[in-house]
Amino acid sequence: MTVFGAAALGPALPAVGAAQGRTAVALQARPDRISLRPGASQTPVWSFGNGDLRFKRGEVLDVAFSNELPVAAVLDCHGLDGVPAAEPLTSRAPLPPAAKDTFQLPLRHAGTFLWGASLLGDGAAMPARPHALIVDSSSPVAVDRDHVLLIEEWRLRQDGTAISPGTDPQDTTIIHTINGQTSLNISAPSNARLRLRFINGSPRSVLAVKLENLEVRVMGIDGQPAEPFPARNSALMLAPGNRTDVFVDVAGPAGTSFPILLHDGQQARPLGKLVVSAEPPLRSAPFPPAPPLPGNDLPAQIDLKNAQRVSLELGTPADWVRPVDFKPSAAPAFQAKAGRPVVLALTNRATMTTVFHLHGHHVRLLDRLDDGWKPFWLDTLAIEPGQTQRIAFLAEYPGRYLIEATAADWAAPRLLRWYSVQ
Repeated sequence: MTVFGAAALGPALPAVGAAQGRTAVALQARPDRISLRPGASQTPVWSFGNGDLRFKRGEVLDVAFSNELPVAAVLDCHGLDGVPAAEPLTSRAPLPPAAKDTFQLPLRHAGTFLWGASLLGDGAAMPARPHALIVDSSSPVAVDRDHVLLIEEWRLRQDGTAISPGTDPQDTTIIHTINGQTSLNISAPSNARLRLRFINGSPRSVLAVKLENLEVRVMGIDGQPAEPFPARNSALMLAPGNRTDVFVDVAGPAGTSFPILLHDGQQARPLGKLVVSAEPPLRSAPFPPAPPLPGNDLPAQIDLKNAQRVSLELGTPADWVRPVDFKPSAAPAFQAKAGRPVVLALTNRATMTTVFHLHGHHVRLLDRLDDGWKPFWLDTLAIEPGQTQRIAFLAEYPGRYLIEATAADWAAPRLLRWYSVQ
């Protein structure tokens, strides 16, 4: 990763009955196919649609979820805070084949989120695709075009079948896709401002994405606005499930191209390119620097002095279980009182990078001296072997929520615990 340096969805049904801020949406976990090898037959996979789901902040989704897979499935969404009634496993039990479930999903925050049915996917007969969930702000954002760039990672056997994470990837070929394609070109006129929503849909790999010869300005991370800052070397580091929204201003004569490069820790490869189209420039000069994205009303300050402090060890099997073995009756990793700040010290005891994901709340990444935090919010972070990272959040939403810890290795199991806010 040092090559790049560090930086800080049958089709998915659209809204079918919006009234008084409520929207009915049907989702179906089902068999699907994707083209991963030119000139070869499509690869069977599992999915629940083809395309983005897009709504507005403040809407309440009346979700009807049906399972057409031959195995149990559970719906999971990265980044939606404070929805305990929809929380997988702690509130929503795995859905058997041919069964249906309904629940409500309030969209409190605008941002970029990741929705899928892969929580129970370790060792499954086929991998399950994730999908983007976009929640638009109630306030306008000054961009000309808005693109979702969902990166997925596949491990293919010689016969062209794809294996699921949590299985041995020996003798498989790694293939990456962006929006379901092995290469993607984006075209825009000169002096256009683009909002690019990068999503790492890989189940295990930490990825780096670089837009060569472009200034990349980070505007949001994991669905929450950040204080805008330039990406170092125009590169983004994305742990599995991470989402980063950036602004780029297209410049140059028609035909100018800017490669989109992907680095998986072993090599860099082209994943697509941004091309200046032959359309007339949208304006005589680029936009001035953008203000921050509209806020989502997360707390401006967290009182660390009065925080509840909890230590969690990652990379050790004690107390952590695989999703298929998860029982809501198990003891929680910790319990917090509603309204109280919480500081988690996360120590990675494994010999490889471990990815930590907190459901239900977004967190601040604390500085090493515990005297401040980075100017962005997270719900997912990668922790290197032997390292300890501290995160803080305000326990705003009563309920029971999952905690995930997964080594950044295809064969590694996804492991779970849970916490409660009372």
